[in-house]
Amino acid sequence: MEQLLALLDTYRWLGSAFGVLVLTGIFRYLTTRMLNQAALRAERTDNSWDDAFLEAIKKPLGFGVWVIGISFAIDSMQLEGQAEIFSLTDEIRDVAVVWLMIWFAVNFTENVEKSYVDGKHKHTVDATTATAVGKLLRASIIITGVLMLLQAFGFSISGVLALGGVGGIAIGFAARSLLANFFGALMIFLDRPFSVGDWIRSPDRDLEGTVESIGWRVTQIRTFDQRPLYVPNSVFTEVSVENPSRMNNRRIYETFGIRYDDLSRMPGIVDDVHNMLLAHEDIAQERTLMVNFVTFGDSTLDFFVYTFTKTTDWATFHKVKQDVLLKIADIVAAHGAEFAFPTQTLQLETPEALAQMAQAQGERREQTAKLSSDV
Repeated sequence: MEQLLALLDTYRWLGSAFGVLVLTGIFRYLTTRMLNQAALRAERTDNSWDDAFLEAIKKPLGFGVWVIGISFAIDSMQLEGQAEIFSLTDEIRDVAVVWLMIWFAVNFTENVEKSYVDGKHKHTVDATTATAVGKLLRASIIITGVLMLLQAFGFSISGVLALGGVGGIAIGFAARSLLANFFGALMIFLDRPFSVGDWIRSPDRDLEGTVESIGWRVTQIRTFDQRPLYVPNSVFTEVSVENPSRMNNRRIYETFGIRYDDLSRMPGIVDDVHNMLLAHEDIAQERTLMVNFVTFGDSTLDFFVYTFTKTTDWATFHKVKQDVLLKIADIVAAHGAEFAFPTQTLQLETPEALAQMAQAQGERREQTAKLSSDV
């Protein structure tokens, strides 16, 4: 019996550690069941915050339970004098807890961002703004977590911040382009000249396409031939950017020419085209609408049409424009007129007519000479 008691006393640390691990496993199982039940209830609600919270905490909480349980099991074994690593259990536990908190916070912000960009609330806020706020929050969380880890290891945060200020100046000189791109992205997020999904182009550079993503260094644009174009954000602080996606209307501005023989029909054609546009269901009546005879051309009598469509969609706009042009052609034909094309008139004279013209020119010269002599 004495030997048995001595043996149990010798391996008591093993039993206590085993008991702690068993309790940890039971607690881990219970928390998993509770989170699953809570997730099922959260799916029935319209609130996306609870879904984001439960999805973000699953893995960090599971790892956290085991980390804390194993650390307490090691403490119960009282092995500090056996090896130096066992004396660092408290520090390792603190670091693990901070890392798990960072993991949870980053996951939570990502899930909330997804719910506002691609989920239930994608039409309530601007996707670009949600993405920018999410990136700033994650950057702040990571920086704060790193400072907390340094504090856990005994480093002075004030000294680290002071060193970071001096180092930041040196890094700023060495990475000016990176900083320029970063502040360019910041200006895009603040001013919002365009958002993800917008069609943009620049009159200053060969730059046109649909915005796919806005990063801290580059903006990805998909050109119309489906090639990805990566533009440094600093470019957008130096060039003008057009955003056709935000147009209110699209313009139809065309000039038409009819023959000189149809001059008498011009007033009726202009009035009928104007009335046709006023009655057209796809023409924006609140915008400028003009149909006027403007000039006598070299071979044509020109009138122009200036109006705007209700739609801004590129394909629909061309369908509306085609309909307007065909109706104008029908109006011109209904008036018995024709569209003109460049022509030249060649006047041919007979030999007798040329002789008469020569004789008349000679007589005029004689009369001119006679008048000069009398003077």
